[in-house]
Amino acid sequence: MAATEALNLDRPSKAPVRPAMAAEMPSLIGLSREDMGTALVEIGLPQKQVKMRVSQLWHWLYVRGVSDFDHMTNVSKDMREMLKKHFTIARPEIVEEQISTDGTRKWLLRFPPRGAGRPVEIETVYIPEEGRGTLCISSQVGCTLTCSFCHTGTQKLVRNLTAEEILAQLLLARDRLGDFPDRDTPAGAIVPAEGRKVSNVVMMGMGEPLYNFENVKTALLIATDGDGLSLSKRRVTLSTSGIVPEIHRTGAELGVMLAISLHAVRDDLRDMLVPINKKYPLKDLLDACRAYPGLSNARRITFEYVMLEGVNDSLEDAKELVRLLRGIPAKINLIPFNPWPGTNYQCSSWEHIEKFADFINAAGYASPIRTPRGRDILAACGQLKSESERMRKVDRMAFEAMMIANHGED
Repeated sequence: MAATEALNLDRPSKAPVRPAMAAEMPSLIGLSREDMGTALVEIGLPQKQVKMRVSQLWHWLYVRGVSDFDHMTNVSKDMREMLKKHFTIARPEIVEEQISTDGTRKWLLRFPPRGAGRPVEIETVYIPEEGRGTLCISSQVGCTLTCSFCHTGTQKLVRNLTAEEILAQLLLARDRLGDFPDRDTPAGAIVPAEGRKVSNVVMMGMGEPLYNFENVKTALLIATDGDGLSLSKRRVTLSTSGIVPEIHRTGAELGVMLAISLHAVRDDLRDMLVPINKKYPLKDLLDACRAYPGLSNARRITFEYVMLEGVNDSLEDAKELVRLLRGIPAKINLIPFNPWPGTNYQCSSWEHIEKFADFINAAGYASPIRTPRGRDILAACGQLKSESERMRKVDRMAFEAMMIANHGED
């Protein structure tokens, strides 16, 4: 890709055609070591070879990043043929790749049918920053939560993504950015100057990850496995609207950083903005946050707070926010809202946002105001919506609430 195209693109770019994941053939991607071993035994591999073969495959899939069995050069030809006959390791199809002028990349990915279903599409976003690159991963096709300010929530839930499909988003991004050994970064791409191109992952794409806990858990445990993709758990953030029963499990079983989509300090208002609050009200949510395993000043919870004019942006709201979070090591991300057609909300004035932030900062909480990223390609938080379920582009100027900055360890 030419440097001028990568830096100044103002229209979608069609990515090169890539082989789609096989619709029927099972994938080895997303299997735990134990499940991979079981799958190999079921196709006839002698039990005594299982440990060695799983180790080989793990290395090729997650260290070398191959997507073709023929590239596994230390695996015998007969073994490679057997693997090709029974399994796939292909990446999803890239329907569209868009590149923002600020370097943000958004991929529209298509996954094959599952059972009697149909192909589905999701969006994945990469945001380069100074010293890090953050990938925003989807966990569901659509969403059930219908948060009143979120455009993604207007797409009905189609299904959960599998562990393979969640993990495939990370593998594909690393492919496209040259983040595996012996791969080249595209000419002109904006990426961190040193280290990994994808250093941080946030589960903040389409869907509520805690409504797909088991698949998200499997994918993230593989992503943080020290002998494979080896992401630091302190650089992985899971964002939830407040599925209280799964919050403790997230800390105990995954050990990743936690972000809460809060947006209101009163139950009556949060019931409207984030309807799951009717089931898990603020007291229950904040009690679960206080009990989050591993919580400390070094492992703070991030609270997301979208700034809505005349709705949740008063000084009284700021005071109540500080009161509610007392005793919780926390950071508050303030998200300016940009109206989209059909919404009843407006963005708070910059003066209001700064006063709100100043009060929270004075109370001892970091409260960064997010910087717009990827707004020219509709890659901002709450904008992700798969093509098959999308409104006409002229009608989908969703809010530009700033994307995924300031999550996880630098």
